[in-house]
This record gives sequence, C-alpha cells and structure tokens, in this order.
Amino acid sequence: MTDTANDPSLEAARTILTAEAVRDRTAALFALIEDGKSEHFTYDAAALPRLADRVAALTRERFPTLQVPLHARWRHFEVGGMDRLGGIAAAREWSSPEEAARAMGDLAITSVLLDAGAGPRWEYHEAATGQRIGRSEGLGLASLGMFVAGAFSAVPADPLRADAEALESLTVEEFAAGFQITPDNPLDGADGRRALLVSLAEALRASPDLFASEDDPRPGGIIDALAAEAGDAPLPAAAILDFVLEGLSPIWPSRLTLAGIPLGDTWAHPALGDGTPGSDLVPFHKLSTWLSLSLIEPLLVHGVTVTDLDALPGLAEYRNGGLFVDGGALLLRDPKAAETPHAVDEPLIVEWRAATVTLLNRIAPLVRERLGVSAEDLPLAAILEGGTWLAGRQLAAEKRADKSPPIPIISDGTVF
Repeated sequence: MTDTANDPSLEAARTILTAEAVRDRTAALFALIEDGKSEHFTYDAAALPRLADRVAALTRERFPTLQVPLHARWRHFEVGGMDRLGGIAAAREWSSPEEAARAMGDLAITSVLLDAGAGPRWEYHEAATGQRIGRSEGLGLASLGMFVAGAFSAVPADPLRADAEALESLTVEEFAAGFQITPDNPLDGADGRRALLVSLAEALRASPDLFASEDDPRPGGIIDALAAEAGDAPLPAAAILDFVLEGLSPIWPSRLTLAGIPLGDTWAHPALGDGTPGSDLVPFHKLSTWLSLSLIEPLLVHGVTVTDLDALPGLAEYRNGGLFVDGGALLLRDPKAAETPHAVDEPLIVEWRAATVTLLNRIAPLVRERLGVSAEDLPLAAILEGGTWLAGRQLAAEKRADKSPPIPIISDGTVF
C-alpha cells in the first residue's frame, strides 16, 4: 500500500479500510442514538433480550447440535437442502486442492459481488428443480448457473472459472439471460451489478500480485495470495478483509475517496467529525466482509487455517438491520420516514447501518448465553447464520406482505 508516513489523509484512508474502523466508527455513531442525540432513531435496550431469545430459539431449531456454519455465500448454494457445489466438484475433479480453492474463490467473489437486494418481484427459476427462488438465494443460484455455464470463463476447456477477459466482455444481453431479467421479472440494480463485473476485471488486471500469481488475472487468485501471506501459520480473518479491501475497493462506483484512495462502502455523517481528515466517515464494508467470510471455505480447501473470526464486523444489511427495527430495539422518531425510499448515503440509513453493526455485537453474547456456548464455538458469523438474518426476514414477513425491509432503500445493486 501507499506510504502514509507524512500524509494524514493517506493514514486516515488506510485506517478506514480496516475491520477495526468499522467497529469503532459505527459504535461512535450508535452512541449518539443511545444518548438520545439522533434526529432519526431512539434505542430501546429492553427489546434486545427478547430478540436474543428469538435468535437463540431459531438457531437451536435450525441446528439442534449447534454446529452452525458460517454465514457465507456457500449456504445459498445449498438452498432446499441440495449440495449443488458438491455435485459440481465431483464432476469437475480438480487436479489439486489449490486448483479447487482457486475456482471456489472465483465463484465466491463473482457471486457475492452480484448479491445485493434483488427487489420483491424478481425470482430465479431453477430448471433442474422447478423451484422459483427470490432474494439472495435466487441471486446465488443465478450466479452459480452462469458460473457452471462458463459465462465468466474465457477458457472454453475450463468453464468452471472466472477471469478478467470474460468478465469485462459480458454483455447486457448475456447478463439479463443469466439472471432471467424480463419486464415481468425485474431485478433491482441490474446495470450496477454488471458494471461491477467490468470494474472487477479492471481491478484484477491492476493488482497481479493479488490476483495473478499462479494464473491469468482471476478473482480466485486472491486465495493464492492469502495462502502465501499465511505461509505455514494460521491466517487471521481480518487479514482476508485487508486483502479484499486493498484489491477490490477501486471497483465501487462514484463513491468517496480520501487522498485519492477509493473508500468502498464508506459514508459521511454530519454529526461526526472533528476537523481532521476522514473523521466524519463511517465505513461498513458489508459486501467486502461477507466476501471475506465466503473466502474462508476456499482457504480451508487450500489447506489454510483461519483464526480470530470475530475480528470481522457484523454485516450492515437490511435483514440484520430489520431485526432491530421490526423487533422494537431501534425506533424511528418519525414513523412516516418508513413510507419513503431513502438513498444509502442519507444520514438516516447511515445511522441504521451503524446501529446494526453495534447491536449485532451486543446481541451475540446474549445469544451465546442462552445457548450455553462460547464465542469460540459460536462466532459472530455463525450467529448471523443461525441466525439474526433469518429472524429479520421472518419479522419482515410477519409485518409486511411483500417481506420488504422496514425502511425502504433505493438500491444501486452494490450495497444492500
């Protein structure tokens, strides 16, 4: 990375691109809500134990042995109890664990980048099962289908890969066909999603040390880079996010920069700031964090052990966030604000997301206490899967027929 020794703006930019900054900045903003100084929200701490009861009960119901997997993209490929990836891997017969891990990295990165709120009307029709599946699961199956069909590969003999050459040449028509987009089946932020793949190709070429040490530039090349970083030692989970942010932050469209460095999923809030560079900025890095979680399983296939999972922050997205709004912990001062869609850079949404990260940190020990498990046995990423996101989805379904978020969001397909 760039030398920051004599430039406070560069130093601030580097700080923002860390997991620690997500936790610290979101906590600072939530403190304003908790202290009654927010224009948009109040906090009812009495609701949190009730929500912990719900999450714990749901976790035990779904995973009676409490062997809860991590909240990662791989779970969406298993929707309906089918091990789709296992069947694909058995048919492909990769020649080595490293090759398999690289291909898994290709799939994880492309699929996660294509996963943001689909909208209430879009569904994916899976021909093999006849199922029609919406939301994140449907997006996951659509991206998996394109991956299996070779849509992301420029190597005809090896369709189960992604590379810069194929990603940058994917047409609007090919993308629409892969995601089954029609006037009757509209996908929110479709143009933004395809544009991310083009930007991804540019990022892969720009950082060969991260993405092309063993092959042409491809997303899964980051697995080789992370394995080299680990050597013979375990790899701290925060290091995965560091690599992801370094390599992929440039792909996000028209967002904030500091000292010329793109800051990814980072937003300003007027209540923060002390006049120093970046002090008014709140990073979330939601997709990057979820991507980091989704790279853990490829790393395990490669032979790398990942430690300190709780160093990664919780995911500031509308299902986890909806848990706290629909569950009564986070209350809108003006209920009419829930009637109007809000852009992701509005202070109300920035506060909602900040509260989500902090309240996930607070609910986690309550859930563990109810289940009688340790943080080591049930890291935050497993609590999300167990889980907070599904409890948020269930509450949305109980309160709104279309299962929409409690606060409507204008999505460009790259944040939520």
